[in-house]
Amino acid sequence: MSDLHLKSLTEIRSLLASGEVTAEQAVSAALDRIESTEPTVAALLTVDAAALERARVLDASGPDPERPLWGVPLVMKDVLTTKDLRTTCGSKILDTFTPFYDATCVRRLKDAGAIIIGKANMDEFAMGSSTENSAYGRTTNPWDPNRVPGGSSGGSAASVAAHQCYGATGTDTGGSIRQPASFCGIVGVKPTYGRVSRYGLVAFGSSLDQAGTMTRTVEDSARMLQVMAGYDERDSTSVNVPVPDYVEQLAQAGDLSGLTIGLPKEYWEAEGVDEEVGEACREALRTAESLGAKTVPVSLSMTEYAIAMYYIIATAEASSNLARFDGVRYGYRNKDASELIDMYTRSRTEGFGDEVQRRIILGTYVLSSGYYDAYYRKAAQVRRLLRQDFDAAFKQCDLIAGPVCPTTAFAFGEKVDDPMQMYLMDIFTISLNLAGLPGMSLPVGLGKDSGMPVGLQFMAPAFAEADMLRRAHVLEGALPQLPLPKGLA
Repeated sequence: MSDLHLKSLTEIRSLLASGEVTAEQAVSAALDRIESTEPTVAALLTVDAAALERARVLDASGPDPERPLWGVPLVMKDVLTTKDLRTTCGSKILDTFTPFYDATCVRRLKDAGAIIIGKANMDEFAMGSSTENSAYGRTTNPWDPNRVPGGSSGGSAASVAAHQCYGATGTDTGGSIRQPASFCGIVGVKPTYGRVSRYGLVAFGSSLDQAGTMTRTVEDSARMLQVMAGYDERDSTSVNVPVPDYVEQLAQAGDLSGLTIGLPKEYWEAEGVDEEVGEACREALRTAESLGAKTVPVSLSMTEYAIAMYYIIATAEASSNLARFDGVRYGYRNKDASELIDMYTRSRTEGFGDEVQRRIILGTYVLSSGYYDAYYRKAAQVRRLLRQDFDAAFKQCDLIAGPVCPTTAFAFGEKVDDPMQMYLMDIFTISLNLAGLPGMSLPVGLGKDSGMPVGLQFMAPAFAEADMLRRAHVLEGALPQLPLPKGLA
């Protein structure tokens, strides 16, 4: 089939299960698409040469109904460890690092029959909103090669949007699944903190990081999350809460009768939101109302403090987590240093990029003697108030909705030299990470001026992913389907 790469994950899974398509054919279609699009998109840092052989091994035994992703080619964000496959985190300091184990969510995908075909480019150590901070060059947006794909999971988003794979993993510390999903016109799901194991996820902000899914449809994300979610005793932050059948609940979806959607004024009345973004999101909500949903105003008053709160907590945790990359045990080491401290200094200065160094310095400062109480402790206290904001809002509604990002994808170089402008791109996404709640980006149309995708964000109470996905699935079915990315015509 010449159009095999255009199938959704759900469609290719069905073809594989019936034997109409072999695993080798599915992988070959993905690899051919990678070969034709990578010169433009540059979404991947590593393509696994052994993927075809693994597909042939699967074909030798035939489809397995007990493995729900049997033969499906997927891409992993390069911040998740993959056994015997290079994992760089987009950083020079890990250029030669090859893990000896899989991250738990990667292992679960493999156990479900998925075939990992590559590792996606990303902002270094997940620090960025544009994938311009990668040590290995930038990834472009499949809709317009002059625009960013978002970040830090920009490589994963671009790979899915460019039809190089049928789904990808991303990680979300402050919006790094939802924002690039919005920019690239795909579905991105950030689960509740603790729903998907963090074991094998190279840490940026330990209390914020969460792995999730990036796919072309809501059902595809439900199928991936079904496999990835669940308790893991190797992760101290994993929560032992039963995982519902996400896919089965999608099948029960009808209309949106009885759904109450909260609209926070801090999102909908915020300055700096492009008119085309607001209009596309409002039009999607009008569609939701035509399906039976009702909207009510809610308030998330702590939103104005979210940026400051996030960049204190995230950088503090980053400065601690990245201390392990010292040039001693693994990773890049300067060979010209004369003594130990000089080796530390040179290795970290040469191995880390500017944005990572900036955040390490800021994090070390807010944790230092004399500043800990004034900054870090205060941010932790306000973080509790932000969670209380959400708890109060969810007493009035079932889901909260708003734009994912104030703008559509911006041009390369437009914000990378102005850190504050770049940080403000996360104004609508970081609160969920601070609160530990689930959220997702659903593509709802193209901006009238830019012609670029716009994402509507749904936010849900803790561990309510099933309801969020079910409602999004209904709305997705009523919205016009986006065309193929024009940048890859």
